[in-house]
Amino acid sequence: MLELTDLTVTFPGATAVDHVSLQVAQGSVLAVLGPSGCGKSTLLRAVAGLERPSAGSIRWRGTDLSGVPTHERGFALMFQDGQLFAQASVGDNIGYPLRLRGVGRGARASRVAELLELVGLPGYADRRPATLSGGEQQRVALARSLAADPELLLLDEPLSSLDRALRDRLAGDLREILVSTGTTAILVTHDHDEAFSVADRMAVMLQGRIAQEGDSTQVWRAPVSREVAAFIGYDTILEGPAAQTLRDLLDLSADRASGLAASSDRASGLVALRRSALRVDPGGSLTGTVRRATTVSDAVHLTVEVERLGRCEALSSELGPQAGDTVALTVDPRGVAALPTPDLRTGSTDAEESAETASDLR
Repeated sequence: MLELTDLTVTFPGATAVDHVSLQVAQGSVLAVLGPSGCGKSTLLRAVAGLERPSAGSIRWRGTDLSGVPTHERGFALMFQDGQLFAQASVGDNIGYPLRLRGVGRGARASRVAELLELVGLPGYADRRPATLSGGEQQRVALARSLAADPELLLLDEPLSSLDRALRDRLAGDLREILVSTGTTAILVTHDHDEAFSVADRMAVMLQGRIAQEGDSTQVWRAPVSREVAAFIGYDTILEGPAAQTLRDLLDLSADRASGLAASSDRASGLVALRRSALRVDPGGSLTGTVRRATTVSDAVHLTVEVERLGRCEALSSELGPQAGDTVALTVDPRGVAALPTPDLRTGSTDAEESAETASDLR
């Protein structure tokens, strides 16, 4: 439904979006994941018509949107702060897009009740936004965005202002709502878990460019570069003899159920580890010396000098390990990814070159 081709947005002295090409299929949810300042919100605003592209095209159902004003695109944009009308009731906030379209009072009230039920706030129509919690306000903002039956829903960090527990819960609810309504959506976020929970596909954006795009599970398990791996939570990157030690231990040349790539390129390159890849286990095959131990809510985060691997991040489910202790570690392959080898002549990876070739062919 949506196709971006070489989309570029520049500002004086800076390029915020740099030749981005993406497609979003009908009824699917794409997460654009990246750090602050990478250009993801500018990308979303360009799709909405709030920023003018410097180059490239935005097409909706095959129609070029250049020159089509924001209010004629049929899209809805939900911001991280909700931007509710403080002086209006919840019902009036949700019904506002319907009123603009000339929907009668009775039909508006019926639709508002349906949407409040959908977002888990039945009976809230007469409440004021100031009386609601942050999570409830975001639910109201979502209901208002859905009220006009948008062809495309654009979500700009919609949960970032909420605390972690509430954000995790609402991410699951948001996913269920988008699926149940068949809504096509783009979510931009810096939160890995939010992107993984809500979206079908994920595009990692770094410094204005799409560094990797694909099925969320594929991106999560098989990052195409050191930079992507580091951003999506792989704390340790092994190379040389250390990487070979772990490859031998896990037999990374085989096609493992964990989803590790089996290409000869990945089998001879870098190896990335999430903290959860190394866990304290008395029966583990690796040993190391704890350099740092930090207790969090349900685990202990460790920095361990591991024999033959070097300094790595690890996890202990039990309290006890302290700096200076010797611990045994086991490897969980679900937290390990084999990375492609960079081309020393260009600095790019074989996977990146393949992606660029596929893009050129399209």
